[in-house]
Amino acid sequence: MKTTITQTQRHPYHIVTQSPWPLLTGFSSLFVTFGLTMYMHKYSLGYFLFIFGIICLISCMAIWWRDVIRESTFEGKHTTYVQKGLRIGMILFIISEIMFFVAFFWGFFHSSLAPTIAIGCVWPPIGIEPISAFGLPLLNTLLLLTSGATVTWTHHSIISGNKQESVISLFLTIILALIFTVIQVFEYIQAPFTISSGIYGSTFFMSTGFHGFHVLIGTLFLSVCLYRLIKGHFTKEHHLGFEAAAWYWHFVDVVWLFLFVSVYWWGGA
Repeated sequence: MKTTITQTQRHPYHIVTQSPWPLLTGFSSLFVTFGLTMYMHKYSLGYFLFIFGIICLISCMAIWWRDVIRESTFEGKHTTYVQKGLRIGMILFIISEIMFFVAFFWGFFHSSLAPTIAIGCVWPPIGIEPISAFGLPLLNTLLLLTSGATVTWTHHSIISGNKQESVISLFLTIILALIFTVIQVFEYIQAPFTISSGIYGSTFFMSTGFHGFHVLIGTLFLSVCLYRLIKGHFTKEHHLGFEAAAWYWHFVDVVWLFLFVSVYWWGGA
């Protein structure tokens, strides 16, 4: 006669099951790094290794996200304690992202507050025609601020249980984000300088371009939330996935305000 022993979980925490995705994501990131480095040094296989790494990385991310969504929405493993831990993790992640931009702003102010003889002791450097802050950058600022308002509207709609309004407002947020990206690409194409135009071009394109990359990530994040919202994954009490996306989007908004004031307005005056 066989005896079956059933273990009952006596704690509110989620013991994560074994998963291949962290390891595969790490290898995918390695392929992307090696491939891009080889491509920059004119190795013939660099481009293919880079594309292969990107495909693997996106696939691992999608499947990993699927597993987390399943654990949260359908298996009920994201208890109150687990959600608290995830919130802290998201806050720490955003703080680490802030440190990236601190480095870029440090480089910008280090060069602009005390310009050296090599760039003519002035800022912007001699020969650089800066982009007017009151053209496309101002329009993009209005777009991002509006998107911050619409994503807040989405949050309040979810809390009040109004699914229709939450879907509409989140859809508007994604549209505004896509318009922002298109305008920034057009701005880059029309820019009278490049990333190789000395310290001004380097600091400008690294800071604004890195922010543009974060806008793309945030847009993807919100798009996944829109799909989950339509499918009914979020409730009044449990919508941590959207909260994380909203926090990230507000972080993107605030960073852009600093970029607009310092790099576009003050730095281009």
